[in-house]
Amino acid sequence: MKIRSEDLPNDIDSLKAKLLEQALLLDEKDSLLGKKDILLAQWQSKYQLILEQWRLAQQKQFGKSSEVSPGQGELFDESAIEAAEALTDAEPETQTISYTRAKPKRKPLPKDLPREIVVLDAAESDKVCSCCQGALHCIGEDRSEKLEFIPAQLKVIETVRPKYACRECEKTGTQNAIKQAAMPPSIIPKGIATPSLLSQIITGKFQYSLPLYRQETLFKQYGIELSRRTMSDWMKKCADALEPLYERLHQELLKQSVIQADETTLNVIKEARSKCYMWVYCTGNDAPDKHNPIPNIVLYDYQPTRSGQCAVDFLQGFDGYLNVDGYQAYESTQATLAGCWAHARRKFIEAEKGMPKGKSGKATIAISYIKKLYAIETLAQQADNAEAAFKIRQEQVPEVLANYKAWLEKSAQQVPPKSLLGKAIQYNLNQWDKLSVYLTDWRINIDNNRAERAIKPFVIGRKNWLFANTGSGAKSSAMLYSIIETAKANGLIPYDYLVRLFEELPRRKENDDMDDLLPWNIRLT
Repeated sequence: MKIRSEDLPNDIDSLKAKLLEQALLLDEKDSLLGKKDILLAQWQSKYQLILEQWRLAQQKQFGKSSEVSPGQGELFDESAIEAAEALTDAEPETQTISYTRAKPKRKPLPKDLPREIVVLDAAESDKVCSCCQGALHCIGEDRSEKLEFIPAQLKVIETVRPKYACRECEKTGTQNAIKQAAMPPSIIPKGIATPSLLSQIITGKFQYSLPLYRQETLFKQYGIELSRRTMSDWMKKCADALEPLYERLHQELLKQSVIQADETTLNVIKEARSKCYMWVYCTGNDAPDKHNPIPNIVLYDYQPTRSGQCAVDFLQGFDGYLNVDGYQAYESTQATLAGCWAHARRKFIEAEKGMPKGKSGKATIAISYIKKLYAIETLAQQADNAEAAFKIRQEQVPEVLANYKAWLEKSAQQVPPKSLLGKAIQYNLNQWDKLSVYLTDWRINIDNNRAERAIKPFVIGRKNWLFANTGSGAKSSAMLYSIIETAKANGLIPYDYLVRLFEELPRRKENDDMDDLLPWNIRLT
């Protein structure tokens, strides 16, 4: 508004009052503008957070689920981090890569398979030379192999037990004792199921994720009416028979110095709360390793809740190292918790997926630091023995961790705490003491991937059979999954192992020793 000189008062006091009035108006305008700027910044922050979440959800729905990134496991120079920080907003460059691809070669079929030789010989009339009419002689032959599939066969084993009595006793009317051979012990007395049939049904569901209703249709095509209810009852009885072996494995697991644990959800219909949990505890490796003294054990434990008391009850005072993710419930145990670098990296991978396509930033830098830790671990695994591997870890890791923590603390002051990147940084800082524990003992793994791989077969199966009907059925499933996964980890064929168990267990008494049936001790013919 334009002010004319004749509108201004002539006395000084009136001029001062007018000046103060204009100053107050200006302050009010500045305050309103400041509030607008704050509201705009808040709106932009919320918009970026929603945009990150949308990109991450889109990636999870349509993108690759693998967390392996280019250059995984390669050592890198710290200058690469500085370059990445300088090029945060730079457009990615394209490069042409050439390589030599090996020609695929078919593996030969196993020599121990039964073979049927089919000779395709030329007709006698073709064994004459078309030029001079002389007889042709064989100069060689070509051989090719094809694999024939023979469908499963069912047969009935009819057991006949003759009865014997005394004719003289019959004539005199005295007591006549009938003698007959005893029935061989069976895992399901008076049932029609043999160890081979039970093993087929159990591995069908718990190893190959084939629900019982599908197996029911498979048996129907052979003319066998075998209801899913009957098969379910059989599996419950098998699980009860396997419980002493499960408890023996449990005792062996608690003797180890390092255990890895994880948990996942399970829908149970006839429970107070339908969302229940399957916990998994494991030791050793995924496959037999003669250099590793720790036995390969995988045990599932069904619980209706995710409470920390579940882990406390299962571990029974275990005070060794427990390799886990950041779930707070494990704090209730007496174990020393070792963090998981795979989970720490996963938070930054999610933050990276939430960024615009083709952009790199702080998430990429964090992933590069963690890559170097895994590269050192790969180098250590190539050492001749555990002591040499642990020495490599102790010599090279501390410097990387120190640099990484300094970068995290600096970045935490620059990144909004509610963003995906801010949450990833805070997760790493909160878990720092646990993430550093693997430096104290060579037996501790850098991550909890052993447990995640062990629980994956259950997760795949859950996608097929969807739910458990009762809590007791879920406990039976935990028992059978444990035996199958432990057998696989020890290089056994689960079907053969179960057949042997179902033949041996009925002959055992309640307190008999089970050590000869442990997967690393048993000898399957």
